[in-house]
Amino acid sequence: MFQKIKVFLEMIKFEHTIFALPFAYMGALLGSVHINNQLPSWANIGWITVAMIGARSAAMGLNRFIDRTIDGKNARTAMRAIPAGLLQSKEVIIFIVISFILLFVATAQLSTLSVKLLPIAVFFLVIYSYTKRFTWLCHVILGLTIGLAPLGGWVAVTGSIDWTAIVFYLSVSLWTAGFDLIYACQDVDFDRKEGLYSIPARFGIAASLQIARWFHIITIFGLLSLIMLTSLSWLYVVGILIAGLILIYEHRLVSPHDLSKLNTAFFYNEWYFKCSRISFHIP
Repeated sequence: MFQKIKVFLEMIKFEHTIFALPFAYMGALLGSVHINNQLPSWANIGWITVAMIGARSAAMGLNRFIDRTIDGKNARTAMRAIPAGLLQSKEVIIFIVISFILLFVATAQLSTLSVKLLPIAVFFLVIYSYTKRFTWLCHVILGLTIGLAPLGGWVAVTGSIDWTAIVFYLSVSLWTAGFDLIYACQDVDFDRKEGLYSIPARFGIAASLQIARWFHIITIFGLLSLIMLTSLSWLYVVGILIAGLILIYEHRLVSPHDLSKLNTAFFYNEWYFKCSRISFHIP
C-alpha cells in the first residue's frame, strides 16, 4: 500500500503541488486585504489547500493518463508510472475521479463565484493535456491553467475579480509558460518526429529561449506593477527584484547549443517560488 501511494505521489509530482500552494495563498492574502481589508480566515485557507491538492492531482493524473502512449515512446518519459507498468490505467482513472470530487467539495465551501467559475477551471485542467496535439501555444495554455491558483485563491475569499487579480494571474501564467517552454526544448526532436506541437518544434530552440525570456520579463514587470495597485510594502519590491536576478541567472544557464544545465535551472526555479513567498509582505 505504501509503495503504491509513493508511486502515485511520484506520478503527480506532489512536491510541485507544495510549490504551487504559495501562489494560491498569496492570491487569497492579497485579495482579502485589498478587497475585504482583513486577513483570510483559517477555514478559507484550509479549503483552498484542499481544492489545490484536488485540482493539481486531477490535472497531473489526467496528463499522465492522456499522454501514456506518447510517454512510452519518449526515452525521457518511458519510465513514468503508466508506461512502465507501475500503475494500471483504471487505477489512475479512479484517482482522477477522487481528486475531482475533492476539488468540488472544497470549492463548495468557498465563495459563490468560485462555484460558478469551477466549470471553466475544470475545462482548463482537462484541455491542456491535449493541446500539444493541435497547437504550439500549449505552453501558454498550461501557464493559464497553473495561473488559476492565485486567481482561485483571490476569488475564494473575495467572491470577485478586478484588474489587480488579472495582473497577478497573467504574471504567474507567463512565469509558468516560460519555464514550460524552456523545459520543452529537450523534446524538440521527439515532438517533430511524432508530429506534436510546441514552440521549440515550430520555431526552434534559439527562438524558444528568447520567447521564454520575454515571458519572464513581462512576469517581473507584472509583479512589480502590483505595488501601484495594492498596499504591498517595499519588502515586496526587494523580494521580486531578487527573484528577477534569479531568473536572469537561470536563463544564463541554458543556451541553444547547451541544455545540459536545464535541471539546475529548474532548481533555481524553486528558489524563485521561495523568494516570491517570503517577500509577499503587507504592512
